[in-house]
Amino acid sequence: MLRTTESGPTSSPRGEITELLEAWGGGERDALDRLMALVYDDLRAIAHRRLRLERSDHTLDTTAIVHEAYLKLVDHEAATWKDRAHFFAVSARVIRNLLVDYARERKAAKRGGGAVLLPLDARLAGERPRTIELLALHEALTSLGRRDARMERVVECRFFGGMSMRETAETLGVSLSTAERAWRRARAHLYRALA
Repeated sequence: MLRTTESGPTSSPRGEITELLEAWGGGERDALDRLMALVYDDLRAIAHRRLRLERSDHTLDTTAIVHEAYLKLVDHEAATWKDRAHFFAVSARVIRNLLVDYARERKAAKRGGGAVLLPLDARLAGERPRTIELLALHEALTSLGRRDARMERVVECRFFGGMSMRETAETLGVSLSTAERAWRRARAHLYRALA
């Protein structure tokens, strides 16, 4: 049975997602359908957590984001999937890109005004939550990624993917202490960049 915890996506049994990813990468067309049935609730939970941070009049909903993410994930080269952690890391990036693209479209539609606001999670800032522009966060995160790709990926996994520190470390293939250091440094950098 699939369940989602506050710390991030979890599954039981844990290897089933990896097996389906391998089968999909090996050309089994129906493996993707079985995979999506297995991870659908997790993807909905991730999207819901991100949308909960958006402004109240946001026109995208959880289901729309999951369906858009599904279409993007289907287009992703199946043979490149490593395991469950990699799948959720890519899903986090897809959700980030969907929200950023949507924010850009809204901003363009309003001729440069009315940027989309996103409350910055207190864990990211290390202080009280405050409101920032999603596009500003994306730019700061992209800039951070040019300096240190690991820190960018840590933020994607934690903020956009809703992963726990342990899942983030697993996804990045580093120790828990290394992931925690990168998380602290990334938060400090983004807090300064967005202040």
